[in-house]
Amino acid sequence: MRASTTVRSGLLPVHGMQMYYESRGEGGVPLVVVHGGFGLTTMFGDVLDRLALDRRVVAIDLQGHGRTADVDRPFTWDGFADDVAAVVGELDLGQADLLGYSLGGSTCLRAAIRHPERVRRLVVVAAPCRREAWYPELRKGMDGIADSYGQLRASPLYTAYAAVAPDVDGFAALVAKTGALMSTPYDWSDEVRALAMPVMLVYGDADGVSPAHVAEFFGLLGGGRRDGGWDRSGVTPHRLAVLPGTTHYEIGADPRLAEAVLPFLE
Repeated sequence: MRASTTVRSGLLPVHGMQMYYESRGEGGVPLVVVHGGFGLTTMFGDVLDRLALDRRVVAIDLQGHGRTADVDRPFTWDGFADDVAAVVGELDLGQADLLGYSLGGSTCLRAAIRHPERVRRLVVVAAPCRREAWYPELRKGMDGIADSYGQLRASPLYTAYAAVAPDVDGFAALVAKTGALMSTPYDWSDEVRALAMPVMLVYGDADGVSPAHVAEFFGLLGGGRRDGGWDRSGVTPHRLAVLPGTTHYEIGADPRLAEAVLPFLE
């Protein structure tokens, strides 16, 4: 597959900060893509180029991540969601599609709940709709993020951050704020049931949430409740994909992610 190579980037005024974005591709319904925790646009590998072959793709760095400098505001799901919706407005994208991975998946889900008028279709990658759906060992790790600064400081996540961050010393605040966010309970099940736009869920079969929760999440949307039928009368507008042999940490940059979601977006 030939990939798009032209990338335009800049900063947008969003809720008192300058949010970094990069845009590639042209035409189609714009797709806004949001990275995972401690990440930035580059964590998707060449997936963004694959998604941009026939459409405009806009990837952003959330508050305090990558090239977006932090501001004096805690990390909250609603705050991140409102930032994503503001990007759609600032770039005059109309009604856009959203795709988010892990922390970005939760952010995009929350954006679709709070700003449905901005979202045509939603793709949630490797993120649950309630905190308790993460495996217990991951919840324990989330609760201890603030105490794992040293480990994170020695990780590739920090290397990528330090290469582009406006203030490299801001990594400590990124760790602390992310820890506070990830340890906060949430359950958006009732709001998921009320979503009107088509939603696609994508997970690895060795992801951070169990297949049982994946089925539960899909069921909240109305999917997987009956046989689709020879005439497809039981098929909903929602989609579910599980990538074999794939972990939570690999799926964001897996080329199969683009292959799975493109038919849904088209």
